[in-house]
Amino acid sequence: MTNRFQSLFDAQKEHFFSDATKSYEWRIDQLDRIERLLLDNRQALCAALYQDFGKPPFEQLFEITVPSGVIKYYRENLRQLMAPQPVAIPTGLEETGNRGVIHKEPYGVTLVIGPFNAPILLLLDPAIAALAAGNPVILKPANTTPATAALFQQLVPQYFAPENVSVVTGGRDEIGALLELPFDFIFFTGSSAVGKVVMRAAAEHLTPVLLELGGQNPTLVDETANLDIAADRIAWGHNAISGQWCIAPGYVCVHESVAEAFIAKLKASVIRMYGEDPSKSPDFARMISSHDAERVASYILPDKLVHGGRFDIEARYVEPTILYPSTWDDPALQQEIFGPVLPVMPYRDLKAVVDVIKRKPKPLAAYVFSKNQQAIDYVLGSLSFGGGCINQTNLHCWIDSLPFGGVGNSGMGKYYGKAGFDALSNTKALLIGNPDVLLDVFPPYAGKDIERNLSVFS
Repeated sequence: MTNRFQSLFDAQKEHFFSDATKSYEWRIDQLDRIERLLLDNRQALCAALYQDFGKPPFEQLFEITVPSGVIKYYRENLRQLMAPQPVAIPTGLEETGNRGVIHKEPYGVTLVIGPFNAPILLLLDPAIAALAAGNPVILKPANTTPATAALFQQLVPQYFAPENVSVVTGGRDEIGALLELPFDFIFFTGSSAVGKVVMRAAAEHLTPVLLELGGQNPTLVDETANLDIAADRIAWGHNAISGQWCIAPGYVCVHESVAEAFIAKLKASVIRMYGEDPSKSPDFARMISSHDAERVASYILPDKLVHGGRFDIEARYVEPTILYPSTWDDPALQQEIFGPVLPVMPYRDLKAVVDVIKRKPKPLAAYVFSKNQQAIDYVLGSLSFGGGCINQTNLHCWIDSLPFGGVGNSGMGKYYGKAGFDALSNTKALLIGNPDVLLDVFPPYAGKDIERNLSVFS
């Protein structure tokens, strides 16, 4: 049976074969079109985000401004990124007139599957990198944000020719059909479970993938930390988007000597940001579904509840909640929470708690609050994670010069800025020889100084 998306895929493939997408002008034109789509429709996009899960104004605008900033980076740097890059080669080869050059070429037709939690930003940022690298793109927005997905379906054809950028909406059946096609590259943002499905499908065609997944992100607060700063940044980092972002602090390990003081400051920070009743706060989002609200509410243990704990499943609401003292056996620490319930555990020995964390699945992010450089260096040297912050949370993932992505269970591959261009480009390495200089390394070898001839390669 013919795949329902075959003709769309074939049209993009033929367009790619024409080499039209490889020019600087095509790439810049596609980026300009994304920017116009964002700016022309800012109010409609923000309204869709609010309709889907009550995203507050700051978080709405964040989804518009961050992709615009990425476009600005590529507009300023694209010629340099596209230019052939000379590289050093062995002296002997260089002296005989050879030179090494790296060309970056686009992979081809690229599938970008976006998540629900940042359905504009995390769909368009990968698409921007793909287009900057010269790849036509098929976008698959999350079906759990229906208003945003429907708006993309309406707007994309107004700004793009289908052979350049197209959008496919729908759920599991549509994703399954798309994954049957032999894409040249697949970029997926979402859960580790679905990431495995995407990777298995990609393996059928040996399609390279970039998987931006998630995990339970550790946060360490030691006895030297500025507790006011730590409390504010963790409270915001964990509860923004109602805790539904892959880089949110998943749990906090705080030194026992400052644990009670930290808990008091963390509670004060949450109240200052969202009020005594966060259900009335214009700055606190809702869960994406009643199912997820019920799942996250099930992590709340009454005997460990020190703040929050209220929820309304039908309204998709779970209050910012702090659990203390948590233990590794608690339900909230068995998986990524992806909601506004924060377990906090006291620790006595830094090396002991790091030893526990390092044996768990590798997280997408980790955060350390400390003024002790020796302790910071120990954590950085011992723990493996995708990226993170020292005395800060979350913001590392929107800085162009910091490659963003996971490791192990939290993903593979990095993007943003130059890293995004490189990830969506094939590195074509070339040795360019001198057509007029003899380099005799060919048989017959009798009577030749083989070691001398081979020395040109070292």
